[in-house]
Amino acid sequence: MSAVSISPRRPSIFPRRAHDALFRRVHGNTLIYNTCWEDPRLDREMLDLDRHSRVVMITSAGCNALDYLLDGPEVIHAIDMNPRQNALLQLKLALFRHADHEELFRVFGQGVRPGFRELLPALAPSLPPFARDFWRMKHKYFEKLPLNPSFYYRGTSGQVAWLVRQAMLAGSSRVRDFSARLLDAGSTEEQAALYGQVRPALWNVFNSWLVRQPVVMAMLGVPRPQIRLIESEFPGGLSHFVQEKMEHVLTRLPMKDNYFWRVYATGAYTPDCCPNYLRPEHFATLHERSGRIRTHTTTVANFLRENPGSYSHYVLLDHQDWLAAHDAAGLAEEWRLILENSHPGTRILMRSASVQIDFLPPDILGRIRLHPEITDRLHPLDRVGTYGSTLLAEVL
Repeated sequence: MSAVSISPRRPSIFPRRAHDALFRRVHGNTLIYNTCWEDPRLDREMLDLDRHSRVVMITSAGCNALDYLLDGPEVIHAIDMNPRQNALLQLKLALFRHADHEELFRVFGQGVRPGFRELLPALAPSLPPFARDFWRMKHKYFEKLPLNPSFYYRGTSGQVAWLVRQAMLAGSSRVRDFSARLLDAGSTEEQAALYGQVRPALWNVFNSWLVRQPVVMAMLGVPRPQIRLIESEFPGGLSHFVQEKMEHVLTRLPMKDNYFWRVYATGAYTPDCCPNYLRPEHFATLHERSGRIRTHTTTVANFLRENPGSYSHYVLLDHQDWLAAHDAAGLAEEWRLILENSHPGTRILMRSASVQIDFLPPDILGRIRLHPEITDRLHPLDRVGTYGSTLLAEVL
């Protein structure tokens, strides 16, 4: 039995509009990302940060801002339109300033901290009003409950992870055993053999259908333009894309240090498999440097208008996929502001659902140098493995 592959179909106007409306509602009202879904090991190699670096980046869950801080940049401006994402980074910073490593790992390593609400007063001096109110209201995110046993099954991305996990584990005893054995595998050859045994059961009709649903994609923060890119470039559409990406990660990259997939498979990190900010040897450094991270609830373009300066690095994640499809003028304006606030040698890092980023304004291409020799080498090593491409540019 082979994995199910469904040919893409052009959706009707109503589903397209419904997905856009749902995406806007989700992003405007909830926490989306409870952990970053980009590999900072590769980012730091591409960015080459140092003590003179002045970074502008999208916050997401804040894990990677803390990872970059280990390279000692002068300042990191973490920007997100969703104040809940900034509140998550602000909570992490507050733990570095007012707690110890044991407390930090309990909250964000294990994802469970009974009595979390009683911890908040000690963290309050470093929490802005919105963050204080948000975490007071959402204190149960860190309670172990039957349907939500971990913080990492909270937020919309976590809820999807929990749903997919339950769907996959419910279908077959082989799949249930596969997860634990995969995480303990000693080699990629062993991983590939394990995956080959469960692949048909893992990608049954229901699971293949589930990953194509607009509500699931919206909860994961995937806008319709990215779905359209995937369906236009990958035979079999979204289901085939997800299967291909997962197979690459699970069979070709070592799982022993892949904390991205471990945390959604188990709901927790381990001391040996976790983001750098959770490792005890980095606690003192990040405590000392925590004041170098500044959060801003706005867009990248608005930040640059309101805070003009010379910035050395931009980490844009994949948000330009949405701009390219919905707001060409906004895309051009963002690039204009980036270049106005850069200098020769400024590095710009971004990702896309597309296998090739071909939407940059033509006049921009003459002012930057792309580095495919770097991204072509590193992109296949990405432990997340869910993007179609990575772009690294340098301002001329």
